[in-house]
Parts: sequence; C-alpha cells; structure tokens
Amino acid sequence: METREQVIARVEIMARRMRKRALGMALSAGSNGAHVGPGLSIIEITATLYGAIMKINPQNPQWEDRDRFILSKGHGTLGYYTALAEAGLFDADELSTFEVNEGSLPGQPTLNMAKGIEFSSGSLGLGLSLGIGVAMTAKRMSKGHKTFVLMGDGECNEGTVWEAAMAASHYGLNNLIAIIDRNCIQSDGGCSTVMCMGDMAGKWRSFGWDVAEVDGHNICDIYDAFINTRCDETKPYVVIASTIKGKGVSFMENNNAWHHARLSQEQYDAAMLELTAQ
Repeated sequence: METREQVIARVEIMARRMRKRALGMALSAGSNGAHVGPGLSIIEITATLYGAIMKINPQNPQWEDRDRFILSKGHGTLGYYTALAEAGLFDADELSTFEVNEGSLPGQPTLNMAKGIEFSSGSLGLGLSLGIGVAMTAKRMSKGHKTFVLMGDGECNEGTVWEAAMAASHYGLNNLIAIIDRNCIQSDGGCSTVMCMGDMAGKWRSFGWDVAEVDGHNICDIYDAFINTRCDETKPYVVIASTIKGKGVSFMENNNAWHHARLSQEQYDAAMLELTAQ
C-alpha cells in the first residue's frame, strides 16, 4: 500500500511526462494546430484523477463499477489523452496519431470505450448535464461509482451549466464531482472582461454544492480535495482549481495566442529544454 507521500510523488512524475507528451502531440498535429494552452492547464488535474483518485481497470475499460469521467471542455484533449495513456488505457505511442484524419484521437473527444473515452464531448456547457444523467442512473441502480466532470471557467458563462448545477443539487447527487479549470482566460480573452463571474465559489454554494478551492497545479492540494476535505457529503461537489493557461512553458503561460496554435519545431525544442530544466 502506497503512502500519501508516495502517491503524490508518483503523480508528480506522471504529470511531468504528460506535459512533455502533450507538447509532442501538438508538434505532431502540424498545420492542424492544437489547443495547447487549455491542455497544459489541466495536466495536474487529470494526472491526479487517473493516477490516484478514479476507480478504473485498464484491462477492462467497461468494468461496470468504474468511475466515469467527462471532459466537458473538450478542447483540453492534450491533458486528457496523455492521462489515458499513462493510466494504461492505450499505448503512449498512439499519442502521435493525435488529429490524424480518421484516427481515434481527434481534437475533441469522441466515444471510444476501448481507449477509455466514454463520452463524445466538446460542445461547451453540456458536459455537466450529461454528468447528471450518468450520476442519476448510478443512484437509481444503487451503484457506488462516481462521475467526474471537468469544465472550463469560460464555459461557466453558459446558462446550461447553471441549470445543471441547480438540478444536481435538487436531486441530491452526492456522487457527482465537478472540477473547474479556473485559468481566467477563454478563447475571446480574459474571463473577467468577456463575462465577469464574480465570486465563483459563492455562486456554486448558492446553488447547493459543496465547494473546495485549490491550487490546480499542486498535486497535494488536488489530491487532498478529492480524498478528505469535503464538508458536506450529502451534496454534489465542485473543486475550483486555480490554474495557469499554458502552464510549464514560459512563452505560453497566460498567453492567449496559445489557446489554439501551431507549434513549430523550434518552439517545441525551446519548450522541452525549459521543461527538462524544471
């Protein structure tokens, strides 16, 4: 049995590999480009979920009692596919097929149970509603698995998010966990400029959710938020993770030009040197 410290150290190493592999995917996408910034901001979150929190079985991706994961911000696939590969749901060599025509790893997730991709997603604002359906089904069938939904903070401008938030509380879905990638930048600019959300945590509490706020790049914080810091386990739960768009590469961090961009060989080499030095 691993200690907490061993788990966190292992996931930190996993996240570092994922960040490098994500950049390799962006490079291999070539002229198609990739959502680099949104993918890098969720690396520690998905690493913690797939490396330490979620119940999954790589040898049986359709195991009935597995936890479910929905990437509502579908443009974060660089941080999703790398986690699936690290968890053993497919070989890491397949990451080089990212965005290849007719391939199984498109720019937004497409249902592929064999690779652990349970839901087609990417139309912003809909993932939480989907998660409610999955969580309600688990409740009605007396199943113990949990449903995790990862959303962006810009995505929370969508009215459907708040309709879903209200429904989750109404139906007492304490088996539903939402995670907000709070990087404060969306495709059209700063979130506070496009549509100011004000007190994000307060809004979720007002909709009847239990709330935790964490450093979204601190594996210890993220791990503890999922393991032992819930205040009210009768409610749905949201973890608001403060992150940096483009995290790990100085010329990408908080630079919205990298929301979606083409990565050149020279840029890739510079980024890899920086990550290796870290």
